[in-house]
Amino acid sequence: MSVRPGAAAYARMQSIDERAWVAPTAQVFGRVALGAGSSLWHNAVARAECQEIRIGRCTNVQDFVMIHVGFDHPTRIGDFCSVAHHATVHGCTLEDAVLVGVGAVIMDGAVVGAGSIVAGGAVVPEGRIIPPGSVVAGVPAKPIAARDHARANRMNAWLYHRNAQAYRRGEHRAWDGPEFEAWRRAQQALVDADRDLALLDSL
Repeated sequence: MSVRPGAAAYARMQSIDERAWVAPTAQVFGRVALGAGSSLWHNAVARAECQEIRIGRCTNVQDFVMIHVGFDHPTRIGDFCSVAHHATVHGCTLEDAVLVGVGAVIMDGAVVGAGSIVAGGAVVPEGRIIPPGSVVAGVPAKPIAARDHARANRMNAWLYHRNAQAYRRGEHRAWDGPEFEAWRRAQQALVDADRDLALLDSL
């Protein structure tokens, strides 16, 4: 785990796996758990004054994302999720392999089913239950398609896992060049055959 100097004060009640990567400008407060192989990117904030935030394995929380809790609702984010830039995830549940688009908002008590996509700019209202394998868009968010995107969403999560490993080493071009293209083809083959799921335990 990469943390900034003086971060010990932020560690109370936290459970951040040593195999996760936290950007130097990300901020974590309160009871927050971050799973193996996950990443919290630049200027993202996870804040839990009450309830808790639990983020699974190989999940990425991208730049400027806000994760907060409700008074009555914890925030739970599963494995292989991607929460894109400037999204707000507030007191809700994202099941495994969910992609939340840029600037989307998901509110207290909502549940987004596994393998779903929340389109950029969408607002999922309080208490809304999104079935697995849905694509929702709009304000308020409504279903626009039904298709399981779990494999595509897992591949996106693996891309961010690779990127986080590179950033940990100080490398900022992890998605460029012939070595990356070979890795991407091989990883896509694993995902297409669902063999990537077994890799979670070895992160």
